[in-house]
Amino acid sequence: MEGRTPVGWDLPSDIARVPSDVPYQPALMRALKEGRALRRCLGEAARLGAPFDLVHTGHLPAPAGLPVPYTLTVHDLRSLDFRGTSLARRAVGRRTLDSAVTRAQRVLCVSDAVRARIAEEFPTAASRLDLIGNGEDHLRLLPRAPSSSPFMLHVGHLEPRKNLALIIEAMDRYPALPRLVLAGAAKGDSAPRLLAIAEHRGLASKIEMLGTVSDEELARLYSTAACAVFPSVLEGFGIGPAEALRAGCPVAASAIPAHLEVSGDGATFFSPADPDEVARAIMECIAVSAIAHPPGHPPDHPPCHEHRWEDCAGRWFEALMRASLDAPG
Repeated sequence: MEGRTPVGWDLPSDIARVPSDVPYQPALMRALKEGRALRRCLGEAARLGAPFDLVHTGHLPAPAGLPVPYTLTVHDLRSLDFRGTSLARRAVGRRTLDSAVTRAQRVLCVSDAVRARIAEEFPTAASRLDLIGNGEDHLRLLPRAPSSSPFMLHVGHLEPRKNLALIIEAMDRYPALPRLVLAGAAKGDSAPRLLAIAEHRGLASKIEMLGTVSDEELARLYSTAACAVFPSVLEGFGIGPAEALRAGCPVAASAIPAHLEVSGDGATFFSPADPDEVARAIMECIAVSAIAHPPGHPPDHPPCHEHRWEDCAGRWFEALMRASLDAPG
């Protein structure tokens, strides 16, 4: 079922598009309209003699009052654990997540970190949790070709939990650090806030915001960056570090569970609260990168840690089959 904004890519002929007027934001309006649209869709399919067995969703709040079971993918736990959110909003987020997880036939988790945290917070759901993961093999692999004007690369939305002000603080303390390139859409007022911090420290000329980039451009950025840096305080799956390491780009990443899970020994880690550690990690991974991945050489393929979308799709399908078989009736 498509929302108010249709799916922006081609789909195989055996996948039906069901149009709806469900907006992506605000979340409450989306939840109200999505439930109604789904119930209409399910009812119409049943009347035509081709009923659906299951609904899958990947966002919160989860739809209520459905006549069939549903499965839920949990991408991260920012509504539960992000300390940058007010206590009131975190309380609402916990209730929303509790309701969704309790009602779901199966809960699909993108990482062991997410699965462990849900099991800890909602013990009754532990037997219904499936590890699905995410893939990283969607980008073309290019030979390493570090730019003659070295830069650090961050890939991801510009938002508070990404902790990007920490990199600017490190750049202020250590002027030898290269310029910072940010690839990803800004949320809320994050872009002007970051620029204000950079301007206050006299670093605005060393910050470049690219906004959303294509997969082709992202592959080029990974191949030419001196290093990729990810200072997040909370992630569900470390897609940025995973992509960068697969591309042969050295990675400096915060030592949070999701990053540690996908990066293993391939990244240099730091505390997400210490700008001195950030600078040390960046300089260390830049220093070793020329040896590990010399210019002109493609990265090893496939890396031993590679997460493949084909494997994720297989686990996702198996989880849906379990949910369908375990459903009442």
